[in-house]
Amino acid sequence: MNHRIIRNISRPDAEIIQTLGRQGVATLHEAQGRTGLMRPYMRPIYPTARIAASAVTVSCQPGDNLMIHAAVEVCRPGDVLVVVTTSESTDGMFGELLATSCHAHGIAGLVIDAGIRDVAEITTMNFPVWSKAISAQGALKASPGSVNIDIVCAGAIVRPGDVIVGDQDGVVVVRREAAADVARLGTERLAKEQISRERYRAGELKLDFDGERAKLAALGVEYID
Repeated sequence: MNHRIIRNISRPDAEIIQTLGRQGVATLHEAQGRTGLMRPYMRPIYPTARIAASAVTVSCQPGDNLMIHAAVEVCRPGDVLVVVTTSESTDGMFGELLATSCHAHGIAGLVIDAGIRDVAEITTMNFPVWSKAISAQGALKASPGSVNIDIVCAGAIVRPGDVIVGDQDGVVVVRREAAADVARLGTERLAKEQISRERYRAGELKLDFDGERAKLAALGVEYID
């Protein structure tokens, strides 16, 4: 297998990334047709963690974080590291020292389909991380891998430069080429939700708008007093 580090990737406009970040994971997942959502085991290490950033992807051998160190060098400020392993791993492949290095280089956060450790210290740093596991088991630095290749992270395809949005609801991937369109769709969805919110506050039932009551009837649901 050829291992490679691709230094230069395309990224969406920063303003689009910020817009996607404000919209949040749930809105974006819905706006892009319920696609791009990582599996629900990917959880933030602290509740207020949020991120919206361009992905620098990393493929590692399980239990070996050499390629994460290599990826730090090619990141730009504001990027997020998205890390996978070639087979399943829950080892703590990222800890406080790597987080310190990432923070010094302006890296916005980490999404890793494996384990991390030093959670208390990383939380104190306010460095956002989503991971599959927490484990004190450390990592080696001995095996080759690749940086900025297409990967599958927690069931979602991630390409270098795709937008990663994370919050307490999980992590969603927005394709770089579609970022502007998804941001527009997300804005439209939020506006529609605000109208619905006001109707709910006024005491209206969902059954009485958007045709939901008629849908119940069409499905053969009967009311019995």
